[in-house]
Amino acid sequence: MSKYECPCGYVYDPAEGDIDNGIEPGTAFEDLPDSWVCPLCEAEKEFFEKMD
Repeated sequence: MSKYECPCGYVYDPAEGDIDNGIEPGTAFEDLPDSWVCPLCEAEKEFFEKMD
């Protein structure tokens, strides 16, 4: 599963999830709810870019 980076520098890593916001480890970025936002700057998913 790919990591995705927010313009603020936060990296969503599917292996870690986002426990503080109820996202379990192993959750692919594509499977995050549409309501999920960056935990640092609250940017929406559409602003994240896939990392190689």
